[in-house]
Amino acid sequence: MSLQQISSFAAGEWIAPGTGARTIASAITGEAFASAGNSALDVQGMLDYARNVGGPALRQMGFHDRAKMLKALAGALGARKQELYDLSFNTGATQSDHMIDIDGGIGTMFVFASKGRREMPDGQVYLDGDVEQLSRNGTFLGQHICTPLHGVAVHINAFNFPVWGMLEKLAPTLLAGVPAIVKPATNSCYVTELAVKIMLDSGILPAGALQLVSGGLGDMLDRLGMQDVVSFTGSADTALKLRQTPAIVNNAVRFVSEQDSLNASILGPDAEPGTPEFDLFVKEVSREMTAKAGQKCTAIRRIIAPENSVQAVIEALSARLSKTLIGDPRLETTRMGALVSNGQKQDVLEKAAIIGQEAERVFGDPENFEVEGADKDKGAFLPPMLFHCADADKAERIHDTEAFGPVSTIMGYRDLDHAVNIVNRGQGSLVTSVITNDADVARNVVLGSAAYNGRIYINNRTSMKESTGHGSPLPHMVHGGPGRAGGGEEMGGVRGVKHYMQRTAIQGSPEMLSAIGGTWVPGGPDVEGPAHPFTRKFGELSIGETLHTAARTVTMDDIELFANFTGDTFYAHMDDAAAKRNPFFPGRVAHGYLLLSFAAGLFVEPNEGPVLANTGLDNLRFMKPVSAGDSIKVRLSVKKKTRRTDDYGEVRWHVTLTNQDDELVAEYELLTMNAY
Repeated sequence: MSLQQISSFAAGEWIAPGTGARTIASAITGEAFASAGNSALDVQGMLDYARNVGGPALRQMGFHDRAKMLKALAGALGARKQELYDLSFNTGATQSDHMIDIDGGIGTMFVFASKGRREMPDGQVYLDGDVEQLSRNGTFLGQHICTPLHGVAVHINAFNFPVWGMLEKLAPTLLAGVPAIVKPATNSCYVTELAVKIMLDSGILPAGALQLVSGGLGDMLDRLGMQDVVSFTGSADTALKLRQTPAIVNNAVRFVSEQDSLNASILGPDAEPGTPEFDLFVKEVSREMTAKAGQKCTAIRRIIAPENSVQAVIEALSARLSKTLIGDPRLETTRMGALVSNGQKQDVLEKAAIIGQEAERVFGDPENFEVEGADKDKGAFLPPMLFHCADADKAERIHDTEAFGPVSTIMGYRDLDHAVNIVNRGQGSLVTSVITNDADVARNVVLGSAAYNGRIYINNRTSMKESTGHGSPLPHMVHGGPGRAGGGEEMGGVRGVKHYMQRTAIQGSPEMLSAIGGTWVPGGPDVEGPAHPFTRKFGELSIGETLHTAARTVTMDDIELFANFTGDTFYAHMDDAAAKRNPFFPGRVAHGYLLLSFAAGLFVEPNEGPVLANTGLDNLRFMKPVSAGDSIKVRLSVKKKTRRTDDYGEVRWHVTLTNQDDELVAEYELLTMNAY
């Protein structure tokens, strides 16, 4: 049988395997079926192509255009995901595992597309934080901005998630406006290759935005510079070697690392046998031991339970694990497939033997287990193995050795402080979970262990039906962790995009900051429009376009009518003596919402026009009370414009109310949808 040729995509060309190619075996049968790698790849040509072709093309697009691109890519992958399923069985993954990897990766790309449209500007500059006033009169201001790096992101991914592992890095990278070179682990690179082909065949990506290395990177890392990023997922040993690459050290190349870690799950002292939380705990641990055959960087490696519940957990978990049908992942009845390779199987057995020096194996015999539909000796199959450590304090290896497979160790704790101490001995984890119905237990674990974890997952009877699980990193939330977990972060919504951008402090006048950020800054010059701004379409409005209204006097009759009409008879509006006793008021004052209503009456254009809807009001502040006899006037400025569809866009208006002495009374931002 001829081997499937897994190609690289370099500088716009597909390059077949060549010198230095490796064979890849099926996890199910152990037989070689593919070949990947070519040590003659022109890595400098790939870097140049990304920097000089892909980068400029992506940076010319705005965040919203790149977000639309991500959505289209996710759609293209979704339309052909069955092909990815069929190919991925060779990695040992079951159909439910495909849902985590393939569907999870596509879903992650959709989330970043949505966040790009909703949370990032319709432009090329991301404003990071508020404007800082650096001078007394506001003529000299500061603003932090983020712009795309002018280099390339090199993504080095692990074998366990050939699709999700690529897409969770690729989505924020492309959204930032940076091209990527993807290097999947060779053992499962054939699945990544197909996903890359699907995206490239779609014609959605600009040239140079995405390249693929199937096999080794050669000396690519030695050629990186200060505008480049390396994003790595894998073992701590490999991460350490990569970090020490001279070019990475000397050029301060950004290195984002997500490493395997000794994640833990704590059974709360309240979660006794018979409670919903106890059953949930057993279910979560079992799932994390068997999903992807335990080959998840977030899998539970240390099970931490109250000493008086340890035996009950062992019995319940063993009973559940005994129902796990191991077999050919293509069979519908299979619940746990194979590890990715026989080499990985051997590594897990070696690590399990080290753990066995300090703990007793209480479930799972790697020499005696059944496999449905496949040869357990030829394929990379192992049973789930549960160890029990009787003394977690004296043990060392269970806190520093990870068997990256279906292996976990249970240990007991005396009290919650002891449980927290055990968690922290892992020296940094991607995730620790707490299964408890006691909020004080959850709070104490968070306070004691948050500094050692990238994520803390809390679950109980209230959230159990909708929770996503201990081992499910979500694109909305940070994925990463301190210490052994790598010290890096991925995803986390827009936070993940910023890893591929440079934060720069901009200082200057309001006019300069407005021009750079595409958002009007208070103090900037007024732009006079040819007509009332509410009569003009989205595309016709200019940033800074301003309307000044006439003044309106507020009377005591206005205050009393508003109070009686709304039912808001708060004493500051109705009782002069009581209001005067309040240090904030000179006597009876107008309602704040009365002032907002009067303001709308001053600036609204009543006739039908391009303003389709008032959709919100943000950042409302009342600065000075208004008494009967005072007058107010309004200044309405176009602060920001954001396209939403081809038919309409969102206009953010900066609104200020001032009194007869030009003192600021109130300030807020009004949101409208305007026809395009």
